[in-house]
Amino acid sequence: MNIVVYCSANNVLPRDITDIAATLGRWIGEGGHSLIYGGVNAGLMHITAQAAHNAGCKSIMGIVPEFFAHRADPLCTELMLAHDLNDRKSKLIAHGDVFVILPGGLGTIDEWISTLSTLVVEGSNRHIIVVNYNDMYSALSKQLVNTAQSQFSRSPLISSSILVNNAQELISQLNKINKL
Repeated sequence: MNIVVYCSANNVLPRDITDIAATLGRWIGEGGHSLIYGGVNAGLMHITAQAAHNAGCKSIMGIVPEFFAHRADPLCTELMLAHDLNDRKSKLIAHGDVFVILPGGLGTIDEWISTLSTLVVEGSNRHIIVVNYNDMYSALSKQLVNTAQSQFSRSPLISSSILVNNAQELISQLNKINKL
């Protein structure tokens, strides 16, 4: 399974969220899955990649915009350059079977919404799992549900992201998807 991870590139983060990123990376590596991520050597991106690498992950693909190439993570077994952030998102979405949203900034939210929009238009059955750390994404998730239930939305899939609150729930959801 190709697991795309969207997350923060900030290096100053609480230990409990870095532990979740490391747990995810270990699950990817131990399960023989591939990690696909923004490819930057920082924050939750690097923590996830390091844990995946340490757990034996054979395929770690980083998709990095050309203007960030100097920040590419040396853990990447494959590095793909993108022209810009939109090209990066398209490449990430194209390569993913499952998408995991860890805490992040505006870029992470943009990647989540872009992925969700693409999956809705495609009618795809690929999954998005959102780690709702400290209710970070609760309001946005509620907005997506409200939009899906409104007269303006043609698809209830808009609200199809799976919210989890901790590492155990994340791994449980990934295990369920892995069995499908």
